[in-house]
Amino acid sequence: MRSRCTSKDRPGVTPAARWSVALAVTTAVIALACVGPDTRPGTEAPARRATAAKSTVFVSNETQGSVVILDAATGAVEGRIPVGKRPRGIKLSRDGKRLFVALSGSPIAGPGVDESKLPPADRAADGIGVIDVESRTLVRTYPSGQDPESFDLSPDGRTLYVSNEETAEMSVLDLEGGTITRRVPVCDEPEGVTLSPDGRVVYVTCEAVNAVAAVDTRSLAVIARIPTAARPRSVAVTPDGRTLFITCENAASITVADAASREATGAIQLTVPDVTSTPPRPMGAVLTADGATLFISNGRAQSISVIDVAKRLPSRVIQGVGARPWGIGLSSDGRHLYTANGPSEDVSFIDVLAATVERKVHVGGSPWGIAVR
Repeated sequence: MRSRCTSKDRPGVTPAARWSVALAVTTAVIALACVGPDTRPGTEAPARRATAAKSTVFVSNETQGSVVILDAATGAVEGRIPVGKRPRGIKLSRDGKRLFVALSGSPIAGPGVDESKLPPADRAADGIGVIDVESRTLVRTYPSGQDPESFDLSPDGRTLYVSNEETAEMSVLDLEGGTITRRVPVCDEPEGVTLSPDGRVVYVTCEAVNAVAAVDTRSLAVIARIPTAARPRSVAVTPDGRTLFITCENAASITVADAASREATGAIQLTVPDVTSTPPRPMGAVLTADGATLFISNGRAQSISVIDVAKRLPSRVIQGVGARPWGIGLSSDGRHLYTANGPSEDVSFIDVLAATVERKVHVGGSPWGIAVR
């Protein structure tokens, strides 16, 4: 039988020494208790330990009548929410609890299509759908005006400003009352809608007349029309509200405008190296939080232009993004871009620093808009 030897049995060990050893052991045990459970990788995290918030990409799918939910890290398809006909413009509420999506009963028609040969519109399908993000269900559909495509949300979260392309109007939707309070004539074929950071001016792109209408949100009067290059699609406003960047699809350029004077001050010409068959078709635009970098989805040129805002010059081009990237979104840390590529039925996940496409997630249908939570 194995014998056990303790300090009491060892020759030369005094009572004082034994007390010192006991005190050291007790102190160590107390210290370990204060540290708490082991939280190294592979061990169970304690109940009260804070965990990183999960990021989610929401994609409006125009031909499938749904919003697709993707894990922003892995690209896994987590669900599909039926919302109605032709979901396009998409945006989260300020608190991230609600997701708004523009729905339209107008038949799909590309440029140059004879609209007299299209099926009749379903005006009952027009609206702004509201998704509860936590339950991932459509909880309400607001009126929107005819054929809504894009919209923006006021800083206080009470009002939506909606473009109605077919009626040349911008509808003002009161979210608390659930009613359209004004219909503002803006221009022919209004599309992109962007509010100034202070919420005092809403900018609406006018495709047919190559201009951006600036509307005062208090008086709801058109206070300026800013001339642009051909076929303006969307507007990005710098965080200080001073500068507008307007994507102009048919000019392969960005019109730069001053918000104070409401005049165009210059242009940024876009090119894609080694690509001559299809020039850039700038569509969507998103700025980094610090306003230093602007990302432009280039449509049929299947690329993204990266713009140095201070220099007003392209700094690089990310190629091979997907067929006609349109909707574009940026992660909160500015490290990843996401684009909706309608004709290729997928969503691209792009590493900004490496300027490479990490993965393409096939979602089917025709992905149109992007919102990142």
